[in-house]
Amino acid sequence: MAVSWALGQVEPRSGFLAGLWPADTSAAGTLLQLVATTAVTIATLTFSITIVALQLASQQFSPRLLRDFVRDGVTKRVLSVLTAAFLFAVTGLRGVNSAQPVPTLVLLVAALLGAACVAALLAFISHMVRMLRVDTMMTRVHDDTRRAIETFYGPYTGHGQRSPDELRLESREGRPVHAPRSGFVEVVDTDTLVEAARRRDAVVRIEVRPGDMITMGSPIATTWGGSEDLDDAVQAAVVLNNERTIDQDAAFGFRQLEDIAVKAMSPSINDPVTAATAIGHMGDLLVWLTGRHLGPTLHADDEGTGRAIVPDRDMRYYLDLACGQVTRFGGSEPTLVTALLRMLRDVATACRDDEQRAEVARAADLVAGELSPDWSATDAGNVRRHRDQVTAALEGRLVDAYADRAGETRSM
Repeated sequence: MAVSWALGQVEPRSGFLAGLWPADTSAAGTLLQLVATTAVTIATLTFSITIVALQLASQQFSPRLLRDFVRDGVTKRVLSVLTAAFLFAVTGLRGVNSAQPVPTLVLLVAALLGAACVAALLAFISHMVRMLRVDTMMTRVHDDTRRAIETFYGPYTGHGQRSPDELRLESREGRPVHAPRSGFVEVVDTDTLVEAARRRDAVVRIEVRPGDMITMGSPIATTWGGSEDLDDAVQAAVVLNNERTIDQDAAFGFRQLEDIAVKAMSPSINDPVTAATAIGHMGDLLVWLTGRHLGPTLHADDEGTGRAIVPDRDMRYYLDLACGQVTRFGGSEPTLVTALLRMLRDVATACRDDEQRAEVARAADLVAGELSPDWSATDAGNVRRHRDQVTAALEGRLVDAYADRAGETRSM
């Protein structure tokens, strides 16, 4: 608005600027009205497309994907262009007066903004078409989850990683800290916890994990030593939100991918290939997890004194999350069962110790389970072969694990 008003103060009476608009002020007003109307019309269309996209994503993929559309940067930039064009044109209309020279600079910028509105619409449609592709959604969730894994889970070194057991804490001697309100745990600020415990010569053990839904008054931590004001510091370090986010919650990404797989297997969609692709994304994330430090972590202060224990999910949790609902809803489809076994074979290849191998073997037994009596002998044999390949990968026989006649154990 300020730019439009400032440009309207320029009154070219001759020269190049005056020749840019050969018509009168009536035509100038028509142009500005056209730009304002175009901006409003395109904004309405943009909102309509966004609502349809939200409905489609919620019904066919997962309601937990809506957050990605709400915070989409392209949509916000398009709406910013449309809003700027509308305000500029409306402000410029107030400066159009038949008794004064035509504000050619205002008309020039308004015409450019009108063209920008059309370009923004085309860009928005192209962007939404790409964004609504299920492959794009899965890739986006996969990348966000991988960043959460790399940020929140430190690499597993096998030595030098301290165990919370060394503190020998007795739960009955601790003092519980209660949640000040209800919500999802979004972030656990370990730096704040360590500093608060250090100042009070105390130890804090967090009892919740990012992604947990807690109610007001439920215990979120236990403290040993310190004073009563330590509770306020602990409550401030455990950040709650009204909705679940992926910032420190890699499991939320697995949940979104599993939602896509389960939705794809619903009778209304019946798309096992999309479900198998989602399983493939979860397999890559599980491989990344095998090389990270899972489970509870002890955080020490600068002097090396253990001050905060932060729990987290282990490999069994993630394997059950990736396999559980897909097995229950898609267990009658051999394509899905073999996709899960391929995923577990890849994870078995990346396992770093016997504990992880035992968890993969357990998950493979649950996935294979009882073969459906409706399967043909060929399908049943294919599932058994994939289960044997998981065993081969666990035993280090990688040639046998990936034996492939013609893409049977790698393709869908």
